[in-house]
Amino acid sequence: MSPRINHFAVAPDLLQPMLDIEERLRATDLEHSLIELVKLRVSQINGCAYCIHMHTHDARAHGETEDRLHLLNAWHESSLYSDRERAALAWAEALTRIETNRAPDRIYDAMADQFSEPDQVALTLVITTINAWNRLAVGFAMPHPVAAAASAA
Repeated sequence: MSPRINHFAVAPDLLQPMLDIEERLRATDLEHSLIELVKLRVSQINGCAYCIHMHTHDARAHGETEDRLHLLNAWHESSLYSDRERAALAWAEALTRIETNRAPDRIYDAMADQFSEPDQVALTLVITTINAWNRLAVGFAMPHPVAAAASAA
């Protein structure tokens, strides 16, 4: 697959505010591991290979386990995720699929039990930005990096 355009090269000034938000989100109280799980799960839902690749590699680099990465798509049935992570993942799924469920109170309430109000805003912005990045990557057909050995096969 080849990209349609390189949106970073074409409009860096338009993308800078999103990069600035990402920088600010890294400075919040949200755990890096939680942010990566949320970004990966949203990217799975949206079918964004580029972002799945990026956030899987980033999560591994920061100590995430293979089991948790492999089972993320079925987190509802797995005991590997904390109550806080489960609340964040449910909120991420609800907001990513907002057209079908309108972010129900029960999911919000479970998330609000685990996160302070500032962290609720930060988490919601993490979900918002990864959805936007997914749409840019999928829309412009951004290919994920391929290791030399894998591309030779």
